[in-house]
Amino acid sequence: MTDTLLALVPVYGNWLVMASVALSCLALPIPSSMLVMAAGGFAAAGDVVYWQLLLAALSGFVAGDQIAYHLARAGGAPLIARLGRRPGPAAVLGGAQDLLERRGLLAVFLSRTVLSPLGPYVGYLSGALGLDRSRFSAAAAAGAVTWCLAYSWLGYAFAERIAEIATLIANSVGLILAMAAACGLTWWLRRGWRAQHQAA
Repeated sequence: MTDTLLALVPVYGNWLVMASVALSCLALPIPSSMLVMAAGGFAAAGDVVYWQLLLAALSGFVAGDQIAYHLARAGGAPLIARLGRRPGPAAVLGGAQDLLERRGLLAVFLSRTVLSPLGPYVGYLSGALGLDRSRFSAAAAAGAVTWCLAYSWLGYAFAERIAEIATLIANSVGLILAMAAACGLTWWLRRGWRAQHQAA
């Protein structure tokens, strides 16, 4: 799937980037970081206009974040429960909730930058938990700008070494997801222990 999407970047350009980034914000398994990075490489070659790429990626990010937030605001606990039924997302969701409870708005920013695999789940949780929309939007937009600049610049500056950078990022994402799963498991065990302790 990744190779197919990358091959479509020169054809559909910024529209593909915008749609992919928006869908990845809804927790769909789309390699948006690689797409933005590849599009940055195409911008370096003159096939894509760099500022338009940035605008497309940022628009997709903001739109995806807002959709996730409002879906969860409307769907609330049932939507989060549905997400939590799938084995993989359940662990990441626990890590995202732990991060959000401990860090608040900083968690929103971090989940759009260095902890981006948690981003969609923090977006859903922010809506479900009733985090103030304007504050969420400001923190999410700041993180989105940072993310878009970082990935597009990596592709633009290191166009000839994108494959190596993509491998490095993929390894980092695996580590982040493992840490999120560990945090989620810790949070789940701690919650169970508290419930049992209160019942006793």
